[in-house]
Amino acid sequence: MIFSYPKYYEDFRCIADKCEDSCCQEWEVDVDDEAAAFYQNLPGELGDRLRQVMKRIDGGVRLPIENGRCPMWRQDGLCEIQFQEGHDALCHTCRTFPRLTHEYEGFTERDLELSCPEAARMIFTGDDRLVMGEPLPETRDEILEILLQSRCVAMDLLKDSTYSLPQKLIILLVYAHHVQSWIDGGEKAVLTPEDALQLAANIQQQGQICPILEFYQALEILTQRWKDRLEMITEPVWDDRLVRFMTYGIRRYWLQAVSDWDLLCRVKFLIGGCILLAHLGGDLVATAQLWSKEIENDPDNVERLLDGAYTSPAFTDLNLISLLKA
Repeated sequence: MIFSYPKYYEDFRCIADKCEDSCCQEWEVDVDDEAAAFYQNLPGELGDRLRQVMKRIDGGVRLPIENGRCPMWRQDGLCEIQFQEGHDALCHTCRTFPRLTHEYEGFTERDLELSCPEAARMIFTGDDRLVMGEPLPETRDEILEILLQSRCVAMDLLKDSTYSLPQKLIILLVYAHHVQSWIDGGEKAVLTPEDALQLAANIQQQGQICPILEFYQALEILTQRWKDRLEMITEPVWDDRLVRFMTYGIRRYWLQAVSDWDLLCRVKFLIGGCILLAHLGGDLVATAQLWSKEIENDPDNVERLLDGAYTSPAFTDLNLISLLKA
């Protein structure tokens, strides 16, 4: 059962050799067991080549990159496996990317990954109205119900033209604290925009972007392009399209808090990422796509950022709010 997906999801088409940042370069590909078994028994030159390049790493099978690219990537930008054996012969990772599937109790949500350039263009400019599937089941986990209700409030806030984007992020951060308290057994969270903005107005501290930059620079960096972008700090540009970034992030991460009851770290992760993108300037869609490639597609980097929401001075409420009210 599919509960919802944005309209642009069904419009996505891979542009293959026309892609400016192919998913076949710079990433090692995890090969699922079914595909690995198929490749192990595939006859001919392609099978011989696959058996030569597949490696067992950390208990799984991977196709390690060679000269910065997948060993199955052809000079014309197409995949040798798909060219010879068809789409169904691809491993699960390659067959489904950049499509995301999140399964919860009784329903499923789908979206696209921001790390794909074509998907990124659709996330920022495509029709993001939700296509609704069958209705949600009436009986749901209590925490999931809290997250569903509060996510609707957060999404409505992002659509509210009353407030600037920095103001929306301040309100969202304060609201996330209230929702976290609700999850932890407190009273139902209520969105109080004016109280949140008054709290920000009372803060006298100057926000510091350097600790956020330094935190990101200490993460695992995949490409030289990202390393260079992290050195190109500018005055923040609060592009209205950053609302699309936050919408994508809330849709992707808010309900994931059902797994550990920790919403606040995910909201800080998104707000910190939004602040960083505002300070990096340049082509927003390309920069957000690169952010996703470096961060979202590296579970260790995501985990360090989620932990950093509580342990790093870069992501304290005080610093985030100070950066947003500057």
